[in-house]
Amino acid sequence: MMAAVLYGKEHLQVEPVAVPQIDSGDILVRVKVALTCGTDVKVFRRGYHARMIVPPAVFGHELAGDVVDVGEGVTKFSIGQRVVAANSAPCEECFFCRRGLQNLCEDLLFNNGAYAEFIRIPARIVERNTYLIPAHVGYHDAALVEPLACVVRGLEETAPREDDTVAIIGLGPIGLMFVKLAKLYGCRVLAMGRRRTQLERAAALGADELITADDASNPVNAVRALTHGRGVDIAIEAVGKPETWQWAVNMVRRGGTVNFFGGCPTQTTVSLDTNLLHYSEITCKASFHHTPAYVRKALDLVCRGDITASFFVNREEPLANLLEVMRHLMSHNGHLKTAILP
Repeated sequence: MMAAVLYGKEHLQVEPVAVPQIDSGDILVRVKVALTCGTDVKVFRRGYHARMIVPPAVFGHELAGDVVDVGEGVTKFSIGQRVVAANSAPCEECFFCRRGLQNLCEDLLFNNGAYAEFIRIPARIVERNTYLIPAHVGYHDAALVEPLACVVRGLEETAPREDDTVAIIGLGPIGLMFVKLAKLYGCRVLAMGRRRTQLERAAALGADELITADDASNPVNAVRALTHGRGVDIAIEAVGKPETWQWAVNMVRRGGTVNFFGGCPTQTTVSLDTNLLHYSEITCKASFHHTPAYVRKALDLVCRGDITASFFVNREEPLANLLEVMRHLMSHNGHLKTAILP
C-alpha cells in the first residue's frame, strides 16, 4: 500500500509499505478519509511526538473507513462495515481509569497511521473506542469525531451554563469547534482571532461578538468592554502560547473559569498574578485528550447533524500531496482542515 512515513523533522515521504498484519482482536480498515490536525502539523515540524509517535512511522490519526479484514475473536464488526476509530484506548484498570480519568491512563494505547491506504486498529481500540458509522453520516463527518471529542470534553469540564458568556481565544479548527459547541450549549460567545477570515468563520458559526487579537489591539480590554467591565464567565485558550494563557486569566470574571486547552511547547513557563487568582477565586483548568464516553458524545453530535465537516474542512487532496499540504498548513496558521483521500 501507499503510506506517508515520517522520518524526522519535516522529512515525510509517501512510499510503498507493507499492508499491516492484524492479530487476534484487531481489524484492518481501508481509510476513506483522513483529516489533517494541528497536532500532526506539530509532529511534522518537530519530527516526533513524545507520547504518540517515534520515527520512522506512518502517522495521522483522524480517520473513517471500511472494515476489510477482522482478526480472530472479533464479533463487534464485520467486513464491509463503515467505522470510525479513535486514536487511543485506556486500560480501564489503572489508578486514573478507576477514577474516571481515562485520558490520563497510565497505559493509554495510542494508534497512528491514518495517512495510508489501510490502517490496523489494535484489539483494545476495537473493543473500547471504535464505532459504526450510521448510513446517513458521511466519512468526512465521521472523521471529525476524534478532535470533536476533545473539544466536547474541554467545554464540559468548564461546566458552562445557559446564558454564560464564553471567550474563545484562537479560531483554528479547534477554536471554531468551541464556538459552535458553546452556541449549542446556549452560551453568548466572544470569538477572538488574528485574521479576518477566522472571524468571519466564527460569525458564520454563531459567534455573538468578534474581537481582533493582534499586536496592535488589547483583547483583554475589549472583552471587559463587552461585559460591563466584569469579564467573561469562561475563557477558553485554544492557541497554546504563554501570552494567550495570560490573556485568558485576565479576561475572566471573579469566580470564573479558565480552560487552558491549547498546549504550549515543552518547558514553557507562564507567570500568573497570584493575587488575582486568589482574591477573585478564579478556577484554572487544563484539558487533554478525550475518553471513550466523550468520543460517543461527539459521534452523537455528528449523527444529529449538529456538527458537520462543512464547518471545518475546506480542501481535499490525494495522499500523494500530503507533504505539500503539511508545508502549507505549517506556513498558514489557522487554516481549516484538509481531507486526505488515500
